[in-house]
Amino acid sequence: MLAQKHALDSNDDTEDVSLFDAEEETTNRPRKSKIRHPVASFFHLFFRVSAVVVYLLCELLSSSFIACMVTIILLLSCDFWAVKNVTGRLMVGLRWWNHIDEDGKSHWVFESRKATPQDSKTISEAESRIFWLGLIACPILWVIFAFSALFSFRVKWLAVVIMGVVLQGANLYGYIRCKVGSKKNLTTMATSYLGKQFLRQSAPDGWTLPMRLLIQQMWAWCYG
Repeated sequence: MLAQKHALDSNDDTEDVSLFDAEEETTNRPRKSKIRHPVASFFHLFFRVSAVVVYLLCELLSSSFIACMVTIILLLSCDFWAVKNVTGRLMVGLRWWNHIDEDGKSHWVFESRKATPQDSKTISEAESRIFWLGLIACPILWVIFAFSALFSFRVKWLAVVIMGVVLQGANLYGYIRCKVGSKKNLTTMATSYLGKQFLRQSAPDGWTLPMRLLIQQMWAWCYG
């Protein structure tokens, strides 16, 4: 059961599974690299990879633009539903959804399964890597397709690639919110990362370590 919830305005931190690194084994049981949900792992990649393949090979597979467009949109829709409602919950213990309260207000909820010793038996390192790799890589491809269609004046394909960016980007954003926590935490992490990169690039090599730490602390006070 997903034990930890985050509404849209919540500032609580999440407590969930790791992205790419698994906890070290403390017993002699098999490592968690085994895929425990092969069907979910297969369909997590099948629909989104199939949509990309059909888009790339559409002119070879069929001369009908309508048939290719409908096929891609159906694959994207199936992928959105499967990733949002099934694979995220099974593979990494995350889920996001929306509900309407009695006053008619819409609430977005981002859930993360609380880390417990029992979860170490069900969370697979291999599944976690498959999940995040597919979740991140495919939206990037659709963004590239969107710029390619725009600059090559393939206007009729813009609606298709925008659909891919929106549907797969929505799942990516939702699961990042589940992983990171509130929107404030996400903004803080991004600001902190950019600040560290800026200091690393702009600070002279002759600066001492205390000076670098002082500037980093001042950055944290201003933007943390």
